[in-house]
Amino acid sequence: MFRGINVVSVPVTDLDLARRFYGETLGLGMPLYDLPDVGWVEFGTGVDGGNVAVTTAGAEGAGAPGATIVLNVDDCAAAAAELRARGVRCDDPETFPGYVTVASFYDPFGNRLQICSPA
Repeated sequence: MFRGINVVSVPVTDLDLARRFYGETLGLGMPLYDLPDVGWVEFGTGVDGGNVAVTTAGAEGAGAPGATIVLNVDDCAAAAAELRARGVRCDDPETFPGYVTVASFYDPFGNRLQICSPA
């Protein structure tokens, strides 16, 4: 029935700040869809489907616990170091031997995202 993930949206309180953070700081580039009038800005992640959108939410929605977007990287430790160099709050990578290395990082609104690579 399902054929993959089309988009995952993240609640934010400021679309302009979110556009800069996701597009420039994280390097997702220009939005695929930029619809500020309806509170929606969507970015590609380098593969078909699996896009990331930021959507306008009230202060109670941004940073609230919920689903976590996990983005693939080649080297989790190197990516975490690069995110920190870009000024992004990023936790230390944790390795689960034989499975995955993962690190959490946070957008300016407190939303937790993660990066992962093979262990």
